[in-house]
Amino acid sequence: MAGAMQPVGREILEYLRSTSLREIEPLRGLRAATDAIPESGWEAAPEQAQFLALLVQITGARRVLEVGTFTGYSTLAMAAALPEGGALVTCDMVEDYVNVGVPFWRLAGVDGLIEVRYGAALDTLAKMIDDGEKFDMAFIDANKKDYGYYYEQVLQLLPPGGLIAFDNVFWDCKVLDESRTEKSTVALRALNQKLHGDDRVSISMLPLNDGMTICWKRP
Repeated sequence: MAGAMQPVGREILEYLRSTSLREIEPLRGLRAATDAIPESGWEAAPEQAQFLALLVQITGARRVLEVGTFTGYSTLAMAAALPEGGALVTCDMVEDYVNVGVPFWRLAGVDGLIEVRYGAALDTLAKMIDDGEKFDMAFIDANKKDYGYYYEQVLQLLPPGGLIAFDNVFWDCKVLDESRTEKSTVALRALNQKLHGDDRVSISMLPLNDGMTICWKRP
């Protein structure tokens, strides 16, 4: 039945997590460790990470790219879902945050599947393009003001049929308020409008946590 989307309150969120979330122990441990630092809100929600892992499994993605590691919770979720012979490359600038997650990657036995590349993501992605690297799926959750640039770069790194997932496309509902002119808000609003009309991809925007858009690169 069509109708207005209902807000996800605390009760329904707790129900969702109690009846849907399948969080392995290393993920639970990493979530707890991340919750203990002031910037914990930067991490993808567990239901988002589980959805990303499901996309890896559904598509059979063997090479996954992540733009924005933070403490590596979503990194771990996707790496644990990789098929045999799979690999994940994740990009970040702050080693201290990434180091929070490394022991949990090791505990899950996936540390050998994960390669961290440090530096500005735009530079890292440009080098990947120059080197002819290819990925089957990408998750973008880094500097919001650069999302439009990430999109164009990552699109070059995917074959037809590749997936891109963007986090924070609602940006705490700030994209709805045209009076909000912060660079990050303006960039996300522009990206959402661009994706809506971009015939290079098929898309679906989902109300997962702070909003997630899935793009499929058309042949």
